[in-house]
Amino acid sequence: MPPAIPPAERLLNLVIALVNTPGRMTKEQVRSSVAGYQDAPSDDAFERMFERDKDTLRDLGIPVLTVTHAGHGDDVGYRVDLERYALPPIDLTAAELGVLALAAQLWQDQSLRADTTRALTKLRAVGQAPQSDDLVAGLAPRVRAGGTAFGPLVDAVQARQAVRFTYAAASTGQVRDRVVEPWKLLARRGGWVLLGRDRDRDAARSYRLTRIRGPVRTVGDPGSFAPPAPEDLDAAAHAWGGGAENLALLAVTPGRAGAVRARAVPTPADPDLPPGATTVLADRDLVAVPYRHAWELAEHVAGYGDAVVVLHPTDVRDAVLDLLHGAADLDTRPARRPTTSTEVRGA
Repeated sequence: MPPAIPPAERLLNLVIALVNTPGRMTKEQVRSSVAGYQDAPSDDAFERMFERDKDTLRDLGIPVLTVTHAGHGDDVGYRVDLERYALPPIDLTAAELGVLALAAQLWQDQSLRADTTRALTKLRAVGQAPQSDDLVAGLAPRVRAGGTAFGPLVDAVQARQAVRFTYAAASTGQVRDRVVEPWKLLARRGGWVLLGRDRDRDAARSYRLTRIRGPVRTVGDPGSFAPPAPEDLDAAAHAWGGGAENLALLAVTPGRAGAVRARAVPTPADPDLPPGATTVLADRDLVAVPYRHAWELAEHVAGYGDAVVVLHPTDVRDAVLDLLHGAADLDTRPARRPTTSTEVRGA
């Protein structure tokens, strides 16, 4: 005999049948056509099963209606009230769609990009502003893909199951196997970071997903370790804190780089400008932007090309120039010489 259909699957089959029936379904039709009810060994068993399932669906908020025939009061059928069951029309404003687009752009990992793109496409199709994501252009956070490690680590964090992977340490370059109890995944400094307990070291550690080599494999059973204490999480995340805030001085072409201008703060009364800055500012605006990591601001600014010139500090300017030179030299080898901080133009 075939295995009995699980109750949850039987409930889903019943919902599908009652939603799609053109008028109503009698108990006899339910028993003969909905998978799962044929398992009832007797009429009484079917009655108890069907009544229990009906009550369960109503408790879940699914409006199951009882429909009687106009001429025969004892001819009872059932259907789902589609007007009450269906979701109301989605009517998002341009700003609301823009916020959703901003959130979706965080997920650059290939395993999630397709789902977020498909969802936004459907929302724009029913919204009033299909181009509303332009409202937040340039404001989206950029997080590099976590590669093939991201999906397995998400599952392991949720299941509280230890994992094993090969890791290349940033400080020493040493490559070795790690057995880790995964606690949390964080988006930090443009990439994904795993916080967890290294079993070999018996200490809290953090790992950049881009430094994981090869597959991530589970170790032991789900639920094999307890959730971390708050102080252990803080210790693991300490190295990925915000960092000190600095101030960059930028020369911005009028009417350009709106996202950069949105981050601006008042310009210091006596700004620290390099030689030649007066010439650069002859046809540009001086904009002061706070930042915490030079490379992060450089990646944002480089996308505007010559519309933004970094005047101060030199490490941000050098990082921008390196990115621009790297982009210009993608089709040539060898790469151009390293940029010196005395160059101002082109950033």
